[in-house]
Amino acid sequence: MPGKSVLFHIDDETRVATLTLNRPDKLNSFTREMHREMSEALGQIEASAARALIITGAGRGFCAGQDLADLDFTPGSMSDLGGLIEEFFNPLVRRLEASRLPIIAAVNGTAAGAGANLAMACDLVIAARSASFIQAFVKIGLVPDSGGTWLLPRRVGEARALGLALTGEKLSAEKAEAWGIVWRVVEDGELQQAAAQIASQLAQQPARAVTAIKRAIRAAATNTFDQQLDLERDMQRELGASPDYIEGVAAFKEKRAPRFEGL
Repeated sequence: MPGKSVLFHIDDETRVATLTLNRPDKLNSFTREMHREMSEALGQIEASAARALIITGAGRGFCAGQDLADLDFTPGSMSDLGGLIEEFFNPLVRRLEASRLPIIAAVNGTAAGAGANLAMACDLVIAARSASFIQAFVKIGLVPDSGGTWLLPRRVGEARALGLALTGEKLSAEKAEAWGIVWRVVEDGELQQAAAQIASQLAQQPARAVTAIKRAIRAAATNTFDQQLDLERDMQRELGASPDYIEGVAAFKEKRAPRFEGL
């Protein structure tokens, strides 16, 4: 079972899973053990009947990225940061990107470094008004990782991405919403409820279509226009033969709410 630095539960009624980074005294910064616990938790969630996932942080922060205290800074030694990225952070963001589940980051405070990029690797970001996003890497002589150099310019454009990465400037939740990082900003006390409501709504959507939409939107970043048209055609062909499509059309004709069951 996952340990104390990562907590999760699945609501059997709504089929919404909530995963909480639980090192509040360290702003939920990652250690190797926390990565292992998160991987195990995600495995259990993905194998369950959950239809949506919320990722949030305990306490006053979402995630401050890597816990530098978990690295080796003894004289004469040098931590292999590339190895750390390859073993832990890259598999994590790849897993989120490939997940069948719609994933909501409920950012309840500081999202710094890899923590900011973890949030952007989710499908939707809901932020408390007091939340902030910081590409803090330059302040310790590093480059944004965990997908940051790919995700950030696609969310905010090259000029803003360079400005944030080169200065390490803190970005408020309101500006992050205006710039396209955040889907919605809510009052601090309303964050968890707002995230739960959106996740519950997504959990009721046709799961096959949700997964396909995620794949299609992500593929558009590298596909040509013709390739994207072909992908849309192939996806519609597959989804048009699914029970969810039949149910959706029937519900529309009968003027009732659809009951989607497929995973």
